[in-house]
Amino acid sequence: MRDDQELGPEPATRRPHLRTALTALAVLAVAAAGWFAATRLANEISYDEVMEALRATPLWAIGAALGMTAASFLALTFYDRAALAWIGRPMPSPTIMLASFCAYAVGNTAGFGPLTAGAIRYRFYTPHGLEPEEVARIIAFVTATFGLGLAATTGLGLLIAGDVAGLGLPGSVPRLLGITILAGLGLLIWLAGHQGSVQLGKTRLILPKPRLMLGQMAAAIVDIAAAGSALWLLLPGLEIGWTGFIAVYAVAVGLGVLSHVPAGLGVFETVILAALGSRVDTEQVLGALLLYRVIYHVVPLLLAGLVVSVLETRRAALAVAGSRLGKVGGRMAPPVLGTLALVLSAMLIFSGVTPAADRDLELLSNLLPLPLLEGAHFLSSILGLGLFIVARGLVYRLDGAWWAAVAMLPVAILLSLAKGLALTEACLLGSLLLLLLFSRRRFDRRSSLLHQTLTTRWLLAVGVLLLTALTILFFVYKDVEYAHGLWWQFEFSEEAPRSLRAMLGVGLVAGVAAALSLLGHSRVRSGPAGPAELTRARAIVDAQPRTGALLALLGDKSLLFSDDGRAFIMYGCQGRSWIALFDPVGPRDAWPQLVWRFVEMARAAGGRAVFYEVAPENLALYADAGLAAFKLGEDAFLDLPPFDLKGAKRANQRNALNRGERDGLVFDIIPAEAVPAAMAELQAVSDDWLEAHEVREKRFSLGAFEPDYLALRPVAVLRRDGAIVAFANLMSTDLKEEISIDLMRFSRAAPPGAMEYLLLRLILLCKEQGYQRFNLGMAPLAGLSDSDAASMWHRVGRAVYDHGDRFYNFSGLRAFKSKFQPRWEARYMAVSGGINPMLALADVTVLISGGLRGVVGK
Repeated sequence: MRDDQELGPEPATRRPHLRTALTALAVLAVAAAGWFAATRLANEISYDEVMEALRATPLWAIGAALGMTAASFLALTFYDRAALAWIGRPMPSPTIMLASFCAYAVGNTAGFGPLTAGAIRYRFYTPHGLEPEEVARIIAFVTATFGLGLAATTGLGLLIAGDVAGLGLPGSVPRLLGITILAGLGLLIWLAGHQGSVQLGKTRLILPKPRLMLGQMAAAIVDIAAAGSALWLLLPGLEIGWTGFIAVYAVAVGLGVLSHVPAGLGVFETVILAALGSRVDTEQVLGALLLYRVIYHVVPLLLAGLVVSVLETRRAALAVAGSRLGKVGGRMAPPVLGTLALVLSAMLIFSGVTPAADRDLELLSNLLPLPLLEGAHFLSSILGLGLFIVARGLVYRLDGAWWAAVAMLPVAILLSLAKGLALTEACLLGSLLLLLLFSRRRFDRRSSLLHQTLTTRWLLAVGVLLLTALTILFFVYKDVEYAHGLWWQFEFSEEAPRSLRAMLGVGLVAGVAAALSLLGHSRVRSGPAGPAELTRARAIVDAQPRTGALLALLGDKSLLFSDDGRAFIMYGCQGRSWIALFDPVGPRDAWPQLVWRFVEMARAAGGRAVFYEVAPENLALYADAGLAAFKLGEDAFLDLPPFDLKGAKRANQRNALNRGERDGLVFDIIPAEAVPAAMAELQAVSDDWLEAHEVREKRFSLGAFEPDYLALRPVAVLRRDGAIVAFANLMSTDLKEEISIDLMRFSRAAPPGAMEYLLLRLILLCKEQGYQRFNLGMAPLAGLSDSDAASMWHRVGRAVYDHGDRFYNFSGLRAFKSKFQPRWEARYMAVSGGINPMLALADVTVLISGGLRGVVGK
């Protein structure tokens, strides 16, 4: 089933959030109810009859269903094409087709956590230069497109075919309902043409042009009709017409999506069975549903895995580093192959609770001893659950997960042959093994698989998987009367005991894994870095260009070093948030491992990982770790080589320099070794500034007046009549590429305009000394969209920016920096979705302010 919702992975906790836990229980309850209803509807048939109906499906029907599946996926590409045109970011057709195909191959099959179509699009489009807000608009667009298509298809089906679902409604009611749905869609199109938007409560939605909206609906109708036709072709002898069946299919798909059950398992099947059970043999419906799942879900996933693996192999073989499609294909390999591993793990578990063919067992009885067959059957199911857990690591590119999968798959292939000559199963497992070998380079994130914690939604997926397996077990052996002696029966012909033991083994292993994930969290919090760590960090900071990394030396943060000691992350903890400041510091090739370690460390301690003030070019790195990006503001950079004070645009700054000299200001640089001697004067200026502005010292993302910290680098000062009246500490590294200032304070004795004079003199000096850029720092909440179509995050942030000057001089800070005509670069916060961004931002604010008192009292 389609699932375009962005349900990013959430942190595990010792006591999961009540809402999350209740949602997970509700989803499990819906899945259980669906499977219970499906079992009741199929109560009169046997497993053998279903298999017989499956084998009786003609080859032409299978071929036609594959053709309809191809048509459906081709129609899906229009969703992305139209969305990109809507936001004004068109792309080449091959790129769009690859993104759409992989997104839906993964999203339709998995439909939860980081394996949604939305998350795949985020991974795909951000490296192409799209900002997170634009990707969010694409996700919203394609979700709306699919919803409109569902509504239009259902409305047309009800209008033409009447009571197709056999609900016993009066003859006119279904057609009236269809007319109502179509009339609502017509009104929406009219509003798009005449008003351009629609008001839903306090939210105003911007609508596409009518032509684009009609194109959306047409593409969605073709998609749903083609996908439904794939199932219809597998159901011979239907009394219901094609149009009526497509309406039933649309309702089943919609309910499957709304249930939030991964892939709509159980819900989709129940709706189809309830609608068609009285019009066609139930065993034919079940057989067709099983074959449809393979054709519409597994086959596209296999093809997606083949495509991305071929692209990655070709790129490596031909060294086409500049091939954008090759790069993106490689980036898509981990989630695609991780999803394929997840599906095949489910196959191993389901095959463990179903019997092998009698002729295969008879052949095996002549080749293998009974204990070997029993062991193969039991271990294959356990290995299936292990592969399910490993699949999560594959999604996140863990090298440990790759090695574990490569080790498991050959064993699983042998066990599949030994337990029942499952050739199809063995071929699928072998295909996954080959695809993993072709894509080895993409699983380069070093991390211990044993220390991974399964998040709530992954545990939910395990629950749905086990519930489905249990339902299959009861359905297959419903004619076998339970007795305690079943557990101890070991014979070639006794399949029920063998499946029962396999189900118990899988359940026990899953229970242990869940207990370790939910109860194994550590409450230990790292303290601030010690002298030895600060010394290591200083050597790394001096060897890289970014000046913000010097804040690690303030001594108020914890440091997480890479395994090789070449890079580190600086972070602090507040509430449940583990907040990393900036991108990792050090060589870029060490960043992926560090990011992943930090995310897992936060989750293992029951917290949420937050990366604060990260650069847009690194967002894909955080997306790979399952985090979403939210814009915080913009950094101002002044390129120094072309900077001068000539021309009319710089007249005010020339005047500021002249005014400072008339006021008797003298600019000077105090070398780092001489700063301690001037510390008392600097302290007096700082104290006067704090008192005059009625503020407290900030921390974390801002420097504080700490003598040891100030003495690390030179300090720029302004003197008047020999006394220091203003200062700014300089931040630079040995590379001399970037320079910035941290603390910038002045006493009440400084004349107006003193700080602008100080900055101008400093900028001109740095240009003379060969620096490339001057970092003027961030303007918080600047650059957020005020459009009605913007996300809630943007609209709330924009409102604070426009009306929050009472608490913080947002617009004044932006205006001051704009005087220097800098270039602006966006800065983001990366965190998991849901309500986590708001909670994380609140924790960051408290951390920077030094506690709640600092938030309230500035």
